Amino acid sequence: MINFTPEDLLLYLYKETSADQTLAIEAALEKDWTLREKLNVLKASMQRLDKLTEVPRTEVVLNVLNYAKESSAEEV
Repeated sequence: MINFTPEDLLLYLYKETSADQTLAIEAALEKDWTLREKLNVLKASMQRLDKLTEVPRTEVVLNVLNYAKESSAEEV
């Protein structure tokens, strides 16, 4: 049996594996429950990452706005 790395499973999840590699992973998933568990953990992580939203701190936004204001004032 081939040992698949977490990177292999990520490629599989993102559909970036070759046809042969996809078949090999799917065959291994049918037989190896630990590999299925690892895949489930990666799927759950992907779902949590998809739900994350990043918002810049107010301080950072104000700094950018002040810089833009100062830069435009210097050009005039």
